[in-house]
Amino acid sequence: MANKTILEIKDLDISFRTNAGSIHAIRGVDLDLQKGETVAIVGESGSGKSVTMKAAVGLLDANATVNSGRVLYTYSQGDGPEQTVDLLQMPKKQLRKSINGNRIAMVFQDPMTSLDPTMQIGRQIMEGMLLHRGISTQEAWKRSVELLELVGITDAEKRMKQYPHQLSGGMRQRVVIAIALSGGPDILICDEPTTALDVTIQAKILELIKEVQDRMGLSVIYITHDLGVVAKVADYVNVMYAGKIVEVGNVNEIFYQPAHPYTWGLLSAMPDLDTDDHRLYSIPGSPPSLLHEPAGDAFTPRNAFAMAIDEKAAPPLFKISDTHYAATWLLHPDAPQAELPEGLRVRLERARKEAEKYL
Repeated sequence: MANKTILEIKDLDISFRTNAGSIHAIRGVDLDLQKGETVAIVGESGSGKSVTMKAAVGLLDANATVNSGRVLYTYSQGDGPEQTVDLLQMPKKQLRKSINGNRIAMVFQDPMTSLDPTMQIGRQIMEGMLLHRGISTQEAWKRSVELLELVGITDAEKRMKQYPHQLSGGMRQRVVIAIALSGGPDILICDEPTTALDVTIQAKILELIKEVQDRMGLSVIYITHDLGVVAKVADYVNVMYAGKIVEVGNVNEIFYQPAHPYTWGLLSAMPDLDTDDHRLYSIPGSPPSLLHEPAGDAFTPRNAFAMAIDEKAAPPLFKISDTHYAATWLLHPDAPQAELPEGLRVRLERARKEAEKYL
Protein backbone atom coordinates (compact mmCIF):
# COMPACT_ATOMS: atom_id res chain seq x y z
CA MET A 1 0.00 0.00 0.00
CA ALA A 2 1.33 3.44 -0.91
CA ASN A 3 2.35 5.73 1.90
CA LYS A 4 0.07 8.60 2.87
CA THR A 5 1.25 12.14 2.13
CA ILE A 6 1.09 14.15 5.36
CA LEU A 7 2.78 17.38 4.19
CA GLU A 8 2.97 18.75 0.65
CA ILE A 9 4.74 21.97 -0.31
CA LYS A 10 3.76 23.24 -3.76
CA ASP A 11 5.48 25.99 -5.75
CA LEU A 12 6.60 27.93 -2.67
CA ASP A 13 8.01 31.35 -3.56
CA ILE A 14 9.29 33.80 -0.91
CA SER A 15 11.01 37.19 -1.02
CA PHE A 16 12.57 39.31 1.74
CA ARG A 17 12.55 43.11 1.80
CA THR A 18 15.96 44.56 2.74
CA ASN A 19 17.58 47.99 2.62
CA ALA A 20 19.50 46.82 -0.45
CA GLY A 21 16.36 45.62 -2.26
CA SER A 22 14.22 42.49 -2.57
CA ILE A 23 15.93 39.11 -2.09
CA HIS A 24 14.17 36.28 -3.90
CA ALA A 25 15.13 33.60 -1.34
CA ILE A 26 12.78 30.72 -2.24
CA ARG A 27 12.07 30.16 -5.92
CA GLY A 28 9.39 27.56 -6.60
CA VAL A 29 10.05 24.79 -4.07
CA ASP A 30 8.09 21.51 -4.17
CA LEU A 31 8.47 18.93 -1.40
CA ASP A 32 6.50 15.91 -0.16
CA LEU A 33 6.60 14.16 3.21
CA GLN A 34 4.97 10.77 3.72
CA LYS A 35 3.64 9.37 6.99
CA GLY A 36 6.49 7.82 9.01
CA GLU A 37 9.21 8.92 6.56
CA THR A 38 12.39 10.89 7.14
CA VAL A 39 13.14 13.57 4.54
CA ALA A 40 16.38 15.56 4.57
CA ILE A 41 16.85 19.03 3.06
CA VAL A 42 20.55 19.56 2.44
CA GLY A 43 22.62 22.44 1.06
CA GLU A 44 25.02 25.24 1.94
CA SER A 45 24.14 28.03 4.35
CA GLY A 46 21.76 30.48 2.68
CA SER A 47 20.32 27.96 0.24
CA GLY A 48 16.83 28.34 1.71
CA LYS A 49 16.51 25.16 3.80
CA SER A 50 15.36 26.73 7.06
CA VAL A 51 13.25 29.43 5.40
CA THR A 52 11.25 26.77 3.56
CA MET A 53 10.26 25.01 6.76
CA LYS A 54 9.79 28.20 8.80
CA ALA A 55 7.22 29.25 6.20
CA ALA A 56 5.32 26.03 6.89
CA VAL A 57 4.98 26.81 10.59
CA GLY A 58 4.45 30.56 10.37
CA LEU A 59 7.87 31.57 11.73
CA LEU A 60 8.98 33.82 8.88
CA ASP A 61 10.44 37.21 9.76
CA ALA A 62 8.28 40.31 9.39
CA ASN A 63 10.12 41.41 6.21
CA ALA A 64 9.18 38.20 4.37
CA THR A 65 6.55 38.01 1.64
CA VAL A 66 5.08 34.71 0.40
CA ASN A 67 4.58 35.43 -3.30
CA SER A 68 2.90 32.12 -4.11
CA GLY A 69 2.61 28.51 -3.06
CA ARG A 70 0.73 26.17 -0.77
CA VAL A 71 1.72 24.12 2.26
CA LEU A 72 -0.88 21.36 2.55
CA TYR A 73 -1.04 19.47 5.85
CA THR A 74 -3.28 16.40 6.15
CA TYR A 75 -4.40 15.20 9.57
CA SER A 76 -7.37 13.80 11.45
CA GLN A 77 -9.04 14.91 14.69
CA GLY A 78 -9.16 11.79 16.83
CA ASP A 79 -11.40 9.25 15.09
CA GLY A 80 -12.85 11.87 12.76
CA PRO A 81 -12.31 12.09 9.00
CA GLU A 82 -9.04 13.36 7.54
CA GLN A 83 -8.84 16.99 6.59
CA THR A 84 -6.28 18.96 4.59
CA VAL A 85 -5.46 22.58 5.41
CA ASP A 86 -3.20 25.10 3.69
CA LEU A 87 -0.93 26.31 6.50
CA LEU A 88 -0.06 29.48 4.55
CA GLN A 89 -3.72 30.51 4.60
CA MET A 90 -4.30 29.94 8.31
CA PRO A 91 -4.33 33.01 10.59
CA LYS A 92 -1.10 33.09 12.61
CA LYS A 93 -2.95 32.96 15.92
CA GLN A 94 -4.83 29.83 14.90
CA LEU A 95 -1.67 28.26 13.42
CA ARG A 96 0.22 28.74 16.68
CA LYS A 97 -2.64 27.47 18.82
CA SER A 98 -3.73 24.40 16.86
CA ILE A 99 -0.68 23.38 14.75
CA ASN A 100 2.64 24.68 16.12
CA GLY A 101 3.99 22.49 18.90
CA ASN A 102 0.78 20.50 18.88
CA ARG A 103 0.87 18.80 15.47
CA ILE A 104 4.11 20.12 13.95
CA ALA A 105 7.05 20.66 16.29
CA MET A 106 10.53 22.07 15.62
CA VAL A 107 13.90 21.29 17.18
CA PHE A 108 16.49 24.04 16.65
CA GLN A 109 20.27 23.72 16.53
CA ASP A 110 21.26 25.58 19.70
CA PRO A 111 19.42 24.36 22.81
CA MET A 112 20.50 27.41 24.83
CA THR A 113 18.51 29.72 22.54
CA SER A 114 15.50 27.37 22.67
CA LEU A 115 15.34 27.13 26.47
CA ASP A 116 14.43 29.90 28.92
CA PRO A 117 17.41 30.23 31.30
CA THR A 118 15.16 31.62 34.08
CA MET A 119 12.64 28.76 34.07
CA GLN A 120 12.95 25.25 35.48
CA ILE A 121 13.17 22.42 32.94
CA GLY A 122 9.93 20.82 34.14
CA ARG A 123 7.94 24.00 33.76
CA GLN A 124 9.18 24.44 30.18
CA ILE A 125 8.09 20.94 29.19
CA MET A 126 4.73 21.29 30.94
CA GLU A 127 3.93 24.64 29.32
CA GLY A 128 2.94 23.21 25.93
CA MET A 129 0.78 20.47 27.44
CA LEU A 130 -1.08 22.90 29.69
CA LEU A 131 -1.68 25.18 26.69
CA HIS A 132 -2.59 22.64 24.00
CA ARG A 133 -4.04 19.69 25.90
CA GLY A 134 -5.87 21.35 28.79
CA ILE A 135 -4.73 18.71 31.27
CA SER A 136 -4.13 19.23 34.99
CA THR A 137 -0.78 20.39 36.35
CA GLN A 138 -0.33 17.05 38.10
CA GLU A 139 -0.93 15.11 34.88
CA ALA A 140 1.39 17.44 32.93
CA TRP A 141 4.14 16.89 35.53
CA LYS A 142 3.77 13.10 35.27
CA ARG A 143 3.83 13.22 31.49
CA SER A 144 6.90 15.51 31.51
CA VAL A 145 8.81 13.04 33.70
CA GLU A 146 7.88 10.27 31.24
CA LEU A 147 9.12 12.39 28.32
CA LEU A 148 12.45 13.03 30.01
CA GLU A 149 12.83 9.30 30.55
CA LEU A 150 11.83 8.68 26.93
CA VAL A 151 14.64 10.92 25.67
CA GLY A 152 17.16 9.15 27.87
CA ILE A 153 17.54 11.50 30.82
CA THR A 154 18.14 9.71 34.11
CA ASP A 155 16.95 11.07 37.45
CA ALA A 156 14.05 12.71 35.62
CA GLU A 157 12.28 13.92 38.77
CA LYS A 158 15.43 15.72 39.89
CA ARG A 159 16.07 17.23 36.42
CA MET A 160 12.54 18.65 36.33
CA LYS A 161 13.56 21.11 39.07
CA GLN A 162 16.86 22.14 37.48
CA TYR A 163 17.66 25.06 35.15
CA PRO A 164 19.23 24.81 31.66
CA HIS A 165 22.68 25.97 32.82
CA GLN A 166 22.84 23.00 35.17
CA LEU A 167 22.71 20.51 32.27
CA SER A 168 25.30 19.53 29.65
CA GLY A 169 24.81 20.45 25.98
CA GLY A 170 23.64 16.95 25.08
CA MET A 171 21.15 16.88 27.94
CA ARG A 172 19.82 20.32 27.00
CA GLN A 173 19.20 19.09 23.46
CA ARG A 174 17.37 16.06 24.86
CA VAL A 175 15.18 18.46 26.87
CA VAL A 176 14.45 20.45 23.69
CA ILE A 177 13.38 17.22 21.99
CA ALA A 178 11.17 16.37 24.98
CA ILE A 179 9.50 19.79 24.70
CA ALA A 180 8.96 19.22 20.96
CA LEU A 181 7.31 15.86 21.71
CA SER A 182 5.13 17.18 24.54
CA GLY A 183 2.26 18.11 22.22
CA GLY A 184 2.19 14.66 20.55
CA PRO A 185 3.08 15.96 17.06
CA ASP A 186 2.70 14.16 13.72
CA ILE A 187 5.73 15.95 12.22
CA LEU A 188 9.07 16.78 13.81
CA ILE A 189 11.25 19.35 12.02
CA CYS A 190 14.90 19.14 13.09
CA ASP A 191 16.90 22.23 12.08
CA GLU A 192 20.59 21.30 12.40
CA PRO A 193 19.80 19.49 15.69
CA THR A 194 23.38 18.33 16.34
CA THR A 195 25.52 21.24 15.07
CA ALA A 196 26.29 22.67 18.53
CA LEU A 197 27.22 19.25 19.98
CA ASP A 198 30.43 17.25 19.90
CA VAL A 199 30.63 14.21 17.60
CA THR A 200 29.97 11.49 20.19
CA ILE A 201 26.88 13.31 21.49
CA GLN A 202 25.71 13.98 17.89
CA ALA A 203 25.47 10.24 17.20
CA LYS A 204 23.47 9.65 20.40
CA ILE A 205 21.00 12.45 19.57
CA LEU A 206 20.46 11.07 16.04
CA GLU A 207 19.85 7.60 17.45
CA LEU A 208 17.45 9.06 20.00
CA ILE A 209 15.40 10.89 17.35
CA LYS A 210 15.22 7.68 15.29
CA GLU A 211 14.06 5.64 18.32
CA VAL A 212 11.41 8.22 19.20
CA GLN A 213 10.27 8.36 15.57
CA ASP A 214 9.79 4.58 15.42
CA ARG A 215 8.00 4.49 18.77
CA MET A 216 5.62 7.39 18.06
CA GLY A 217 5.19 6.95 14.30
CA LEU A 218 6.50 10.43 13.55
CA SER A 219 7.35 11.93 10.17
CA VAL A 220 10.67 13.77 10.38
CA ILE A 221 12.25 16.54 8.32
CA TYR A 222 15.98 17.16 8.81
CA ILE A 223 17.47 20.50 7.76
CA THR A 224 21.23 20.08 7.53
CA HIS A 225 24.43 20.80 5.61
CA ASP A 226 26.02 17.59 6.92
CA LEU A 227 25.75 14.72 4.45
CA GLY A 228 27.06 12.37 7.13
CA VAL A 229 23.88 13.03 9.11
CA VAL A 230 21.78 12.57 5.97
CA ALA A 231 23.33 9.16 5.26
CA LYS A 232 22.44 7.97 8.77
CA VAL A 233 18.84 9.13 9.01
CA ALA A 234 17.14 9.94 5.69
CA ASP A 235 14.78 7.98 3.48
CA TYR A 236 14.61 10.76 0.87
CA VAL A 237 16.92 13.69 0.21
CA ASN A 238 16.20 17.13 -1.29
CA VAL A 239 19.34 19.03 -2.36
CA MET A 240 18.82 22.81 -2.31
CA TYR A 241 20.83 25.51 -4.02
CA ALA A 242 20.02 29.23 -4.29
CA GLY A 243 16.40 28.85 -3.24
CA LYS A 244 15.58 25.86 -5.46
CA ILE A 245 15.60 22.10 -5.09
CA VAL A 246 18.13 20.95 -7.67
CA GLU A 247 18.05 17.21 -6.99
CA VAL A 248 15.69 14.88 -5.15
CA GLY A 249 15.82 11.13 -4.68
CA ASN A 250 15.97 8.34 -2.16
CA VAL A 251 19.11 8.18 -0.03
CA ASN A 252 20.78 5.51 -2.21
CA GLU A 253 20.14 7.44 -5.42
CA ILE A 254 21.61 10.66 -4.01
CA PHE A 255 24.67 8.98 -2.48
CA TYR A 256 25.46 6.37 -5.13
CA GLN A 257 23.95 7.78 -8.36
CA PRO A 258 24.07 11.60 -7.97
CA ALA A 259 23.21 13.46 -11.15
CA HIS A 260 23.64 17.18 -10.42
CA PRO A 261 27.15 18.76 -10.43
CA TYR A 262 26.30 20.55 -7.16
CA THR A 263 25.51 17.22 -5.49
CA TRP A 264 28.81 15.90 -6.89
CA GLY A 265 30.56 18.83 -5.21
CA LEU A 266 28.83 18.27 -1.86
CA LEU A 267 29.74 14.58 -1.86
CA SER A 268 33.34 15.32 -2.91
CA ALA A 269 33.67 17.76 0.01
CA MET A 270 32.82 15.09 2.59
CA PRO A 271 35.86 14.03 4.65
CA ASP A 272 37.13 10.56 3.66
CA LEU A 273 39.64 8.66 5.78
CA ASP A 274 40.56 6.29 2.93
CA THR A 275 41.52 8.90 0.33
CA ASP A 276 45.11 9.43 -0.81
CA ASP A 277 44.45 13.15 -1.25
CA HIS A 278 45.72 15.19 1.70
CA ARG A 279 43.59 18.22 0.84
CA LEU A 280 39.85 18.49 1.48
CA TYR A 281 37.88 19.37 -1.65
CA SER A 282 35.72 22.51 -1.66
CA ILE A 283 33.33 23.70 -4.36
CA PRO A 284 34.98 26.69 -6.06
CA GLY A 285 33.34 30.12 -5.81
CA SER A 286 30.42 31.21 -3.66
CA PRO A 287 26.62 30.91 -3.83
CA PRO A 288 25.03 33.74 -5.84
CA SER A 289 23.39 36.79 -4.33
CA LEU A 290 19.64 36.43 -4.84
CA LEU A 291 19.39 40.21 -4.68
CA HIS A 292 20.18 39.95 -8.38
CA GLU A 293 18.46 36.77 -9.49
CA PRO A 294 20.45 34.81 -12.11
CA ALA A 295 18.84 34.50 -15.53
CA GLY A 296 19.85 30.88 -16.03
CA ASP A 297 21.13 28.11 -13.77
CA ALA A 298 22.30 29.71 -10.51
CA PHE A 299 25.10 27.13 -10.21
CA THR A 300 26.65 28.06 -13.59
CA PRO A 301 29.63 30.16 -12.32
CA ARG A 302 30.76 27.27 -10.07
CA ASN A 303 29.95 24.45 -12.50
CA ALA A 304 32.89 22.92 -14.39
CA PHE A 305 30.35 21.22 -16.69
CA ALA A 306 28.34 24.36 -17.54
CA MET A 307 27.15 24.89 -21.13
CA ALA A 308 25.99 27.99 -22.99
CA ILE A 309 22.33 27.24 -22.22
CA ASP A 310 23.05 27.34 -18.46
CA GLU A 311 23.62 31.10 -18.68
CA LYS A 312 20.32 31.68 -20.49
CA ALA A 313 17.70 29.36 -18.99
CA ALA A 314 17.14 27.60 -15.68
CA PRO A 315 16.84 23.82 -16.21
CA PRO A 316 13.66 21.95 -15.25
CA LEU A 317 13.74 18.86 -13.04
CA PHE A 318 14.57 15.99 -15.41
CA LYS A 319 13.19 12.57 -14.44
CA ILE A 320 15.83 9.87 -13.88
CA SER A 321 13.57 7.35 -12.12
CA ASP A 322 10.19 7.41 -10.39
CA THR A 323 11.88 8.78 -7.26
CA HIS A 324 14.96 10.55 -8.69
CA TYR A 325 14.95 13.96 -10.40
CA ALA A 326 17.67 16.55 -11.05
CA ALA A 327 17.61 20.11 -12.44
CA THR A 328 20.61 20.11 -14.77
CA TRP A 329 20.86 20.55 -18.53
CA LEU A 330 23.37 17.67 -18.54
CA LEU A 331 20.34 15.35 -18.45
CA HIS A 332 18.88 16.80 -21.67
CA PRO A 333 18.99 14.26 -24.53
CA ASP A 334 21.05 16.69 -26.65
CA ALA A 335 23.63 17.43 -23.94
CA PRO A 336 27.15 16.02 -24.21
CA GLN A 337 27.98 13.09 -21.96
CA ALA A 338 29.28 14.23 -18.57
CA GLU A 339 30.83 11.54 -16.43
CA LEU A 340 30.92 11.48 -12.65
CA PRO A 341 34.37 12.81 -11.61
CA GLU A 342 36.71 9.83 -11.30
CA GLY A 343 37.76 10.59 -7.72
CA LEU A 344 34.12 10.79 -6.63
CA ARG A 345 33.20 7.63 -8.54
CA VAL A 346 35.93 5.67 -6.74
CA ARG A 347 34.89 7.12 -3.37
CA LEU A 348 31.18 6.29 -3.86
CA GLU A 349 32.01 2.76 -4.99
CA ARG A 350 34.13 2.30 -1.88
CA ALA A 351 31.30 3.67 0.29
CA ARG A 352 28.79 1.31 -1.34
CA LYS A 353 30.97 -1.74 -0.64
CA GLU A 354 31.50 -0.58 2.94
CA ALA A 355 27.73 -0.15 3.42
CA GLU A 356 27.03 -3.63 2.01
CA LYS A 357 29.18 -5.16 4.75
CA TYR A 358 26.70 -3.94 7.35
CA LEU A 359 23.50 -4.86 5.53
